[in-house]
Amino acid sequence: QVQLQESGPGLVKPSQTLSLTCTVSGGSITTSYWAWSWIRQPPGKGLEWMGVIAYDGSTYFNPSLKSRTSISRDTSKNQFSLQLSSVTPEDTAVYYCARQYGGFGYWGQGTQVTVSS
Repeated sequence: QVQLQESGPGLVKPSQTLSLTCTVSGGSITTSYWAWSWIRQPPGKGLEWMGVIAYDGSTYFNPSLKSRTSISRDTSKNQFSLQLSSVTPEDTAVYYCARQYGGFGYWGQGTQVTVSS
C-alpha cells in the first residue's frame, strides 16, 4: 500500500518561495512508469495540477505555473519536493502530493499553506 505524506511550513510570506516535501512509503519513487505529482486546491476552487516528476527524474509542469515551479527528488529518502517561487496570496491553498499511474490512485492527506505577511 503506497502512502504519501506532505510536510512543510504552513505560512509563507509574499514574494518568498514555498517549499514542500512529500515522503513516500510502500513503494519506490523510481519504480518504472510511476510518476509523482503536486496538486493544489485554493479555497472555494477546484483542483489544479501543478507538475510531476517521473520515475526517471523527468519533470513536466502546468504551463500557467511553469515559470515559478520546480520539482526535485531525493531517491535516498524516497522523497520528492515542490518549490514555488514569488508566491502571492493567490497561492494560498491545500497542497497535495499524489502518485500518477493512469489516474491519481494514491494521495497524501494534504497540507494547508497560507501566503500572508
